[in-house]
Formats: sequence, C-alpha cells, structure tokens
Amino acid sequence: MIAVEKALEQYGSPVYVRHEIVHNKYVVQTLEKKGAIFVEETAEVPEGSIVMFSAHGVAPTVHEEAAERKLATIDATCPLVTKVHKEAVRFAQDDFDILLIGHEGHEEVIGTSGEAPDHITLVDGPQDVANVEVRDPSRVVWLSQTTLSVDETMETVGALKEKFPLLISPPSDDICYATQNRQIAVKQMGADADLVIVVGSKNSSNSVRLVEVALGAGAGDSHLVDSADEIDEAWLDGVLTVGVTSGASVPEVLVDGVLAWLSERGFEDVEIVKAAEESIIFSLPKELRRDLRAEAAALSAE
Repeated sequence: MIAVEKALEQYGSPVYVRHEIVHNKYVVQTLEKKGAIFVEETAEVPEGSIVMFSAHGVAPTVHEEAAERKLATIDATCPLVTKVHKEAVRFAQDDFDILLIGHEGHEEVIGTSGEAPDHITLVDGPQDVANVEVRDPSRVVWLSQTTLSVDETMETVGALKEKFPLLISPPSDDICYATQNRQIAVKQMGADADLVIVVGSKNSSNSVRLVEVALGAGAGDSHLVDSADEIDEAWLDGVLTVGVTSGASVPEVLVDGVLAWLSERGFEDVEIVKAAEESIIFSLPKELRRDLRAEAAALSAE
C-alpha cells in the first residue's frame, strides 16, 4: 500500500497496478480513491504509462510485455516471493524437477511457475501427490507459495517425501514469516475460543488459511470478514470467548473496528496473544527509491 501511495505522490495520477497490490478490498478501494488504477493484464495499460507489479510477483514474460509497450515499471514484488523466484531459477539451471506446492490460479503461483515453466510442476495439496511424475527421483526439490498453511504444506511435503525419498527441501522456509506468526497465534487462541473472527478478504490466501487453522485448533466457529460491518450478531449466541486475528496485509484500522464492535457488545476485556516480534521492514521498490533519491539530490542542489 505504501509503495503505491509513494508512487502517486512522486509521479501523480494515474499509476497503474497489475493485479491487486495485496489481496485486501479496503486497501484496493483506498488506493483507487487516490488515483491508482488496477488492471488484470499488462495490455490494459496505455503505452508509455507507469505500471506497478503487485506483491505477488510476475513471470518474466510480463516484464517483456511491459518493455514492448514502453511502460515504466515499478516492481513491488514481496522480497520473500522474489526469494522463491530466485530459488526456482537456480534449481532449474541445475536441471532439477521443481515441485511447487501452491494453489492453482493464484497470482504468486503463476509468477513463480513462469520463472521455469519447463521444470515446475504444481502440487495443489496432498491429494495431488499421487499424480506427480518426475524425470529423475534423485534430482527433485520442493518450493512453496508463501501464503499457505504451514501444516498443510508440511503434510504435502511429507507425502512427497514418501514418494520421492531423495526430495530436497529449499535452503530456507518459503512461507511468509507474517503468515507463520499469525497461524501460530491462531493455534494458541483457537483451542480456547468459542469463535475466531479473521479480518481479511476472501481472495486472500493467507486469510482463508487462518480460518482453517482456527477450526483445526479447536475453535468452536470461525468466520472471515472484510470489516466489522460483515459480522453477524448471531455468531455471538452462546459465545463467551472471541479470538480476533487478521491476514498479513490487513490495515490495523480494520482490526480496531472489529475490536470496537465486539466491545460494544460486551466483549471489552482484551488479551493479546503474541507469537513473535515482527521487526522486519521492507524497503520501497528500487525504481521508486532511485527516483526519490534523484529528486532529493536535485532539490538539495538548488
């Protein structure tokens, strides 16, 4: 969100964004009001315009399309997704078969698969494992979409290792730290909660996973809402304890709104469940940093 806002400040409106910058309705609507235009395909962006690639990443072919249309590009791909892209390229160069654990059709999966289409096979959950075929069982590695459920991913990895005992794991865990931390916290609260409300949009993979994790941890019920306006008071019938969490890209104002809504209905006591301290701050896209530095240098020279 910050990257798009800074781009609008720097270049003015419109700034085109290919796909939702993050999967959150509130964020997208807020940015649209400020002058961002969201498109599905690069071909929708007028030639010579500015286009930002979303946090989910894009395939190399998309960069090529942008160059052909003489678009000024800003790559806002999440660094964790970029890491997976680089791993895919490296393993493909070493001629490994790459088993990408993820959900078919998700933007991140499409982007990662595009880095090495001849080497990557999508594995959409444990049920897909039986159909997976590789050229050489001694040269196979798994990678994953960054917003999956940790438990489901490891279940899929376990099934893959049964079929391919020499399966190599990536150098480090690919699942986003923010996604992992929220899942750990939801597991802690889920066993004690009659209801868990997850704040996030329905097209947000990591938000949907949190509902599943809450129910798996023992929560009596769990629902995904974009904001407090979507909460059904009937969910509170017989409920004594409510857990509240949010997807990784959800603005704090939406969570505060849910807490205020609950407080008005008698749930005033709040206990924070903290799984980890999050101190990582990602920098702005390099293209935007470059232009901001150039502008600052020009101003200081005057």
